[in-house]
Amino acid sequence: MNESGVVLPWLVIRQDDNGNHYRVGRYATRDEAQKIADSLDRRGREQLYWVEQITQSAN
Repeated sequence: MNESGVVLPWLVIRQDDNGNHYRVGRYATRDEAQKIADSLDRRGREQLYWVEQITQSAN
């Protein structure tokens, strides 16, 4: 959960030409995150985009 109380458990990750990984954004649903990753991937650059789910650890 973030500061506003909205849960955004899905990340879009980008890997650049040098193998560095960056978080592009956080999203509420896998479908929403996948749409963003697909649209970025269609730009045709050498970067790789994928979706990951944030796992919540039990306290």
